Amino acid sequence: MADQRRLAFSIIQFLHNQLQSGGMSPDAQESLEVAIQCLETAFGVSLEDQGLAVSQTLPEIFEAVAGKELEHSRTNSEPVTPSEDDVAEAERLKTEGNEQMKAENFEAAVSFYGKAIELNPANAVYFCNRAAAYSKLGNYAGAVRDCERAIGIDPSYSKAYGRMGLALSSLNKHTEAVVYYKKALELDPDNDTYKSNLKIAEQKMKETPSPTGGPGGFDLAGLLNNPGFMSMASNLMNNPQVQQLMSGMISGGHNTMGATGTSPSTNDLASLIQAGQQFAQQMQQQNPELIEQLRSQIRSRTPSASNEDQQE
Repeated sequence: MADQRRLAFSIIQFLHNQLQSGGMSPDAQESLEVAIQCLETAFGVSLEDQGLAVSQTLPEIFEAVAGKELEHSRTNSEPVTPSEDDVAEAERLKTEGNEQMKAENFEAAVSFYGKAIELNPANAVYFCNRAAAYSKLGNYAGAVRDCERAIGIDPSYSKAYGRMGLALSSLNKHTEAVVYYKKALELDPDNDTYKSNLKIAEQKMKETPSPTGGPGGFDLAGLLNNPGFMSMASNLMNNPQVQQLMSGMISGGHNTMGATGTSPSTNDLASLIQAGQQFAQQMQQQNPELIEQLRSQIRSRTPSASNEDQQE
């Protein structure tokens, strides 16, 4: 705890110096003051506790560490060329990973691809294959990272862009997915899977659900703000038969066809369903555009992996 308080003191000292240096907007100054107060309260320290001061300020410590890391990165910047044996072993591990993918042992596939990458980290295929395995496991963030690595190694690798699009779509990042699908099509213009997935991502991008939207992008707020829908819904709910049916079903204590204290009868449910069908028919006749909008929102479409499942 003593080291934590010393660290907190150094941070408070740094923030205080930033306030004293000026050149900050009033909002930024206020934010720093709040941060200082929070740290002082959380760790029970203040600038008066000079006994917690260390020999170097926080910027000096950071500069020293950053300098060492820069020197280390320069020392290790030269890529290490794998030996022929390492290349061969990496290919064997990749092939084993492909077999595990076919057997749907996705965790094992990730492991084999990872070992291949350790031996030959300059092979874009290994990263792209592992991205596919990550996606199968639902680790879409991991798939995105591996696709980025694959693209960094080979910017003309169309499958890496396609798999990046799939992962981003799974994360509901459809705008970004569109960019990668388009790039994949530039590199492989005859790929039907990319064409299909691009259309789906573009459609999903247009379906911008409101904060109250439900699963699949269902725009509940937009529906409730639709005058036609609300008018018809009001007429339905003001129907005395529907009101009586709903009251009995909610309370469980009364229904028009069943005995008191029993659950709603089959006739009750049939009557309610009939009323709902009449409501739907009325909506279809009066506002067919609204019905088509609802169908479009409910329709669930997901991108296809198709030939993306084929490992290299």
